[in-house]
Parts: sequence; structure tokens; C-alpha cells
Amino acid sequence: MDIPDLTTPRLRLRAFVQADLDAYSAMSADAEVMRYIGEGHPVARDMAWRQMAAFLGHWMLRGYGMWALERRDDGRLIGRVGYLHPEGWPGLEIGWLLERAAWGQGYAREAASAALAWGRGERGLHQLISLIRAGNAASERLALHLGARLDGEVMMMGSPANLFRYPD
Repeated sequence: MDIPDLTTPRLRLRAFVQADLDAYSAMSADAEVMRYIGEGHPVARDMAWRQMAAFLGHWMLRGYGMWALERRDDGRLIGRVGYLHPEGWPGLEIGWLLERAAWGQGYAREAASAALAWGRGERGLHQLISLIRAGNAASERLALHLGARLDGEVMMMGSPANLFRYPD
């Protein structure tokens, strides 16, 4: 399956490639970046590689997945955005992760908006959720901006997360 490229005024959403490992593992090793992601702690380089492989495999198995997020002006990998629905997950999630240097610049909103439009328009994805750990105010604001509403709490990877549900 070909993973589609999406472009926005400032960003390119594309498939992960081996050359992304240094940048992706650096952001995954940042404790502040990973504070609300997964189990809430930094991820070693080998696990970052496994995550990239899982993102690519997700596309093959589900027909949608997580994109590498690159700035168009300089080609720098600044994060990831897209869809996750691994076995046992509480629903089809749209999510995002950006390196700390990219925070507060509207990149997550720009990328998530493009991913959401693609998922609904090209794949007919519905009943979307975002799982956001308590205290992650920036992600909560983004989910609300994208139209989600808080719909309770679920246990995720051993700790509670707020479940935001997007209207169809």
C-alpha cells in the first residue's frame, strides 16, 4: 500500500523512513515530550525504531495510520500525526506528537486538521476519539478546536486518560 502524502501551507505529512530515526528517537527520548504519551516516560532508540515500524505496519493492516510530520521549508522532521487503532485500543484514535521546539506554533492544529479531513474524506473514518492524559492542556484545547467533546475517562496503558469523542 502506498501511504499518501498530504501537504498543508507549512507541513508535509508522509510515510516514515529509516532516515527519520535520529530525529524521531531524539524527540522520543525527551522526557517533556513523552510526559503524556504511552507510559509517560522517554523511549529508547530501539523502541523508537519499533514504533516507526509499527506505524508503517498499521497502514498496511488498516489502510490508515500515523504520518511523519515534516516542515516543508527545511524538511525537518518535527513529529507525527494520524490514526491509531491497534488491537485492544478503546477506539479509532487521531493523535499527534511534536518535538518541543515545534510547540506553540500551530503545527499540531494544521497537521491534525489535514489528517482529520483526509480520514473522513478519503477513508470514511468515523467514531473517532483522542485519548489525552489529564494535565495535557494543549492537546485538550486542540481536540476541542477540532470538534471533539470530553466523553469520560478510560484506562490506557495502566493509567487514566480522558476520552474525547469527535462528532460524525
